[in-house]
Amino acid sequence: MRPHVELIDAEDLIWHPAEFQHATGSAEQRNLSYDEEDGSASLKVGFTSDWSRPAGVHAAETEWFVLSGRITLGENELGPQGYWTAPAGVWTPPLWVEAGTEILLFREHGGWQFEPTGEDREFVRPDQKLVVRDTAAMPWIDVKDGSPMRFDLGGTPVPGLYIKLLHRDEQTGFYTRLIKAKPGWREVPLAHHPCSEEAYCLDGGFEYNFGSMWPGTYFWRPAFIRHGDFTADAERGCTWIIRSDADLVDWYTEDATVTMSGTATNWGPEFPDTLPPKFIEPVRSASIGAWANPSRQ
Repeated sequence: MRPHVELIDAEDLIWHPAEFQHATGSAEQRNLSYDEEDGSASLKVGFTSDWSRPAGVHAAETEWFVLSGRITLGENELGPQGYWTAPAGVWTPPLWVEAGTEILLFREHGGWQFEPTGEDREFVRPDQKLVVRDTAAMPWIDVKDGSPMRFDLGGTPVPGLYIKLLHRDEQTGFYTRLIKAKPGWREVPLAHHPCSEEAYCLDGGFEYNFGSMWPGTYFWRPAFIRHGDFTADAERGCTWIIRSDADLVDWYTEDATVTMSGTATNWGPEFPDTLPPKFIEPVRSASIGAWANPSRQ
């Protein structure tokens, strides 16, 4: 099980040598979330030189989403918003990546192991195959027309959300989607799900009970964690890539409260040394400084 990650900015994470086998070139990764038990991970990867790898199969279900730069997968050339996924054991064509490219890389149910091989490997299941998409060319679908998720308490689709379905496992319901919320979109009740959920913000942002999202921020949330009262950025809305290990079901909680009460013993007005601004403002990291939305500075 991955630990609950909420909320981090990828810029606060250090670069590690990238976990690739049988590749030529150099790359580094930031670990957004990592399952130390089976090697599942969500990573931001930067390629510091031109990079290539032969055809073969992965030990894990593998997905790439291109943030910037250019990759070539077999006969497919993908730029920003390009996407591909290969279930474990499914043959993947040769890869070439241009220096300076950045991607999101997701692994499920396995580590970084990769075996070069020809095309004669059997698929894990007959329905599993390599999926390649230019998501920038895909139309946005209104959530009311194309998604089983995001319904209000009366069963009506929540207006103002749009999706691009990138991949869905027909047996498990595991899916990857792009979701866009219109400017000022609001969802008030707290929600939780009987499945995990993760998201990386690509554009815009929103406020919710765990803080503020802006481009580059990320969460991985296990099942049954309450979250919500979302408000999308008033000017740009929010666009993010979302993944879940099953079809997403929203369980809503209205009138939620968190109460903390008690009697101060050694702090407060009777103890002037404990009052602001005596304390140093918390920082998000020693190098970056105070925790603040960079788009608002």
